[in-house]
Amino acid sequence: MQRRKLIPLALLRKLLIAATCFIAFLALFSVRTHIVPSSKDQRFNDKISTPQDPQRWTRELAPPHLSKAPLPAPKLNGSRGNLDYQKLWKPPSNRGFLPCTKPTPNYTTPAESRGYLLVHTNGGLNQMRSGICDMVAVARIINATLVIPELDKRSFWQDTSNFSDIFYEEHFMNSLASDVKIIKKLPKELVNATRVVKQFISWSGMDYYENEIASLWEEFQVIRASKSDSRLANNNLPPDIQKLRCRACYEALRFSPRIEQLGKLLVERMRSFGPYIALHLRYEKDMLAFSGCTHDLSPFEAEELSMIRENISYWKIKEIDPIEQRSKGLCPLTPKEVGIFLTALGYPSTTPIYIAAGEIYGGESHMTELRSRYPLLMSKEKLASIEELEPFSNHASQMAALDYIVSIESDVFIPSYSGNMAKTVEGHRRFLGRGRTISPDRKALVHLFDKLDQGILTEGKKLSNRIIDLHRRRLGSPRKRKGPISGTKHMDRFRSEEAFYANPLPDCLCRTETPPVNISLTV
Repeated sequence: MQRRKLIPLALLRKLLIAATCFIAFLALFSVRTHIVPSSKDQRFNDKISTPQDPQRWTRELAPPHLSKAPLPAPKLNGSRGNLDYQKLWKPPSNRGFLPCTKPTPNYTTPAESRGYLLVHTNGGLNQMRSGICDMVAVARIINATLVIPELDKRSFWQDTSNFSDIFYEEHFMNSLASDVKIIKKLPKELVNATRVVKQFISWSGMDYYENEIASLWEEFQVIRASKSDSRLANNNLPPDIQKLRCRACYEALRFSPRIEQLGKLLVERMRSFGPYIALHLRYEKDMLAFSGCTHDLSPFEAEELSMIRENISYWKIKEIDPIEQRSKGLCPLTPKEVGIFLTALGYPSTTPIYIAAGEIYGGESHMTELRSRYPLLMSKEKLASIEELEPFSNHASQMAALDYIVSIESDVFIPSYSGNMAKTVEGHRRFLGRGRTISPDRKALVHLFDKLDQGILTEGKKLSNRIIDLHRRRLGSPRKRKGPISGTKHMDRFRSEEAFYANPLPDCLCRTETPPVNISLTV
């Protein structure tokens, strides 16, 4: 009897062991036969979502490494949200000013061309951009046919881009057809013709171009302008010439379609995080070397910048006192100072910030304090995939064009230094009536920051109120362009004026004319 009972138990034990082995085998088989998608397929799948996916709209815009729910963004719902909007994001009133770039009734089609104007632009993207628009006006003044300008390939950035790589060439030519005749290349019969090379005098007016420069047509068919930056006066030019400058800059000179396409995508990806600040953080090696600003840098870094300045022949000033520069407000704010500034203005730590800049000098070591205050620091390198950026990555001016687009479209634009990009973006946003543009009062801020370092002041409500009061009238609202500083003479007088493209009012912003239909929004 006992033996009969043991037989079924033994069979049961064997069946359990067999079942366990079978289940383990199935599990092992399923793991080994799982199909792993290729990296290419995975990237493609990451951008596709099912209709039930609540984050579908974000995933369609985001590259693979951002295709997940965005980090918490500022909430603007409810009464508290409305207060935040009024305080932090609300655009300043345009006070009834609208773009007015239409020619006056006396404006005529281009007169018969007397010759050809070749232009060698100089500087970075925004310096070249302003120079191109000025040369359109110069070509009109001297009755020249403008040859598509040659971009600067020998500046600090060593960018090999041609005009059509950055700008929409056909649109530029067609938009200005009623103003100036523009051709892509000099006619073959004139390629080897004798030409005069001139460096036009900075901030020159009508008399200089109508008399001294136009008289060159008596001997030459081709005039070559060796530089393009600041060659035309900011003020005291005929209204039609000023309006032509605006049509050239804000309507005709668009970026190339491929740059606009990616720029628009970057804007949409920033928008997925909520209202955002575009911070032009001018803390790059070239800026610090040129300005001689070394605050918060190590002795090694200061020496490196000094050597760069010494070795670049066309930077005329070699010996610079960094302490004096900073006390005069002539240095860019450091990333640390920008963080204190934004906190004092009231922007919460969840604020999305787009860093519109090249490579930050010192890299992450100088960004730590800003990032600790504002973790959501984004850039084109973070918003776009490697594949998307690859066509532009070795071209500084094309990368700067992407930053320009995101900056123009931002809810708030803040430059840490009033350089060429800061001025051109500020002017473009004023023209479009686009959002807040906060211009830091660097001279006043430096004194406050020094008091913080000395322990005389502490961060808090008192500092915040002082900084807010300093910037109530620095939010980008329409105002008349500033003239020269009293007491300045000669070139210093022109240099002290507010740049035309930083503020095109009153010439191109009026209270009497509705905006033209064809205004380009860059994107």
